Amino acid sequence: MPPESAAIELRSINRLLVDEHGSPARYWIPGYQRGYRWNQLQVTQLLDDIWDFIQASEEKRRTSFYCLQPLVVRKLEDGSYEVVDGQQRLTTIFILLSHRDEILGLLGKQRFTIDYETRDHTFLDDIDLDRSNENVDFHHICEAWQAIEDWLGGRDRMHALKLLQHLLNDDEAGRNVKVIWYELAPTDDPVAAFTRLNVGKIPLTEAELVRALFLRRATQDDETGNLSLRIAYEWDQIEKRLQDNSVWYFLQNADLDDANRIGLVFRLAAQMKGNAVGGEDYAVFSHFSDLLSSELSAEIEWRKVKDIFMALEEWYEDRYLFHVLGFILNQTGGGLSTITELLEDSQTSSKHDFSRSLRNRVYRMMLGNDLCAISKDELGEEIANLCRTVDYANAPKVRSLLLLFNLATLLEDPRSNIRFQFDSFKRESWDIEHIRSVSDERPSRPQAQEEWLNHCLTFLRSAAGEAEQALSESIAAYLDPNNEPGNEATFEEIDGEILSFFHEAAAGPDHDLANLTLLDSRTNRGYRNAVFAVKRSVLLKNDRSGIFVPLCTRNVFLKCYSCTVGNVMFWTEQDAQDYLDAISGTLTRFFLGQGGASR
Repeated sequence: MPPESAAIELRSINRLLVDEHGSPARYWIPGYQRGYRWNQLQVTQLLDDIWDFIQASEEKRRTSFYCLQPLVVRKLEDGSYEVVDGQQRLTTIFILLSHRDEILGLLGKQRFTIDYETRDHTFLDDIDLDRSNENVDFHHICEAWQAIEDWLGGRDRMHALKLLQHLLNDDEAGRNVKVIWYELAPTDDPVAAFTRLNVGKIPLTEAELVRALFLRRATQDDETGNLSLRIAYEWDQIEKRLQDNSVWYFLQNADLDDANRIGLVFRLAAQMKGNAVGGEDYAVFSHFSDLLSSELSAEIEWRKVKDIFMALEEWYEDRYLFHVLGFILNQTGGGLSTITELLEDSQTSSKHDFSRSLRNRVYRMMLGNDLCAISKDELGEEIANLCRTVDYANAPKVRSLLLLFNLATLLEDPRSNIRFQFDSFKRESWDIEHIRSVSDERPSRPQAQEEWLNHCLTFLRSAAGEAEQALSESIAAYLDPNNEPGNEATFEEIDGEILSFFHEAAAGPDHDLANLTLLDSRTNRGYRNAVFAVKRSVLLKNDRSGIFVPLCTRNVFLKCYSCTVGNVMFWTEQDAQDYLDAISGTLTRFFLGQGGASR
């Protein structure tokens, strides 16, 4: 984590030019760093990004500044700055200023200086393209110079002037380019910091930068250090809680690139203040930098952040909110705007009204209208009609229905304490799969046919009946490579025997909701279009082993929804109808707020 004594702020490129005395700022590159290594593409991309910012700024389409990544430095006794991280960007800016030195003079600016512990700085001060092959450092410096030459070559002189005007705008509140200035304390170990940032390939995350802002301001607000210690402790507690995958995947569908999950809370805090932070680099840092530079105290702003986390924690702990909000967030991807809207609704509503509004939100997501607009009888008919008409062709809708069916089932009995495993559901891939085999998806390739038959054979050999034994012998004979050609049955004949044995030869509701359930993709791929009995055996084995199986998928293969249980190895049309009725009835009761769903 960043040192608590670090100074951190947004600093314009203009402020990088001179020190506090108005003299050219001096930057020193220590020997533990490699030399300049940016290529032409990286230089061109930086110029393109700055130019895009300039164009967008003139059209008022983005924030007032363009933020580069952090520049990590440590001030030395002679007043110069040891560059711990950010050498490549700093050197590229230096080369750009050197390339247009005449414009720099027109603007009344002067370059900073760069010196090296183990390299010759004179070449950087006076770049000579003819010497580019003398060593690898000279080569990359010349490459950067040439990239700038090529980029400006297709533009007139005014483009270069506009570029440097915006780059070096000295109005701190104006439209300019900034870096996150991260200054280590003089007593901090720069080699350790460099190792962390470069050798370990673990960059400073935006959340860590925000943490440094809070701790710095807390130190100013409370010289005893108690506030800093409390914020640091509570920060770690929040981060630890969000590292719990059951909490994180309740809120989000995937992990973030940000190594610190607490960053989600800070993005929400900024969003709730009206600052859109979706596409802007370091927009959250900028938000808190402005707040903590004002008269507002670190304690007040930290309390607001904590309140957001505590609301999310309450959602997780409350079993009803956990399942209903978990469904909503799964459907919407856990976007900032959705969570922000839900947080605002929860703050302005009673728990009863908030719960009712959530059911209404889910209903709109599934059926497109409001609950209050229909009667109880109409509600049941609408849901029944949806369950009758939706099919495999609309897989996203089916997946949503089946997920909601699982969640509503868990909520139906208030005595139940089982919680849906959103982390397992989201981290694994769950497909929409057929419960019984589908007549129009018989395996056609010889290898697929052999795999399908082997699945059936494995299951049949585990059964003790004479009929199973006879069918096993037929399959084994077909698969025997020593059989003389022409003596064995065809795949179609063996396939027909199997389907007849398992009562799946007749056409059924193949692609209707009545024949669909959630199945993990690994099982789905391994046993695709297997007969009901084979899939049942595999799913129950997974369940016995503690592998996550959604409750309603388990109930299907145990035939819990069948009003009359015949042979548990077969999935009949009556089983399918009973299952469809169970889905429709459970969802109707959920939307009516009956049972455990009433709040």
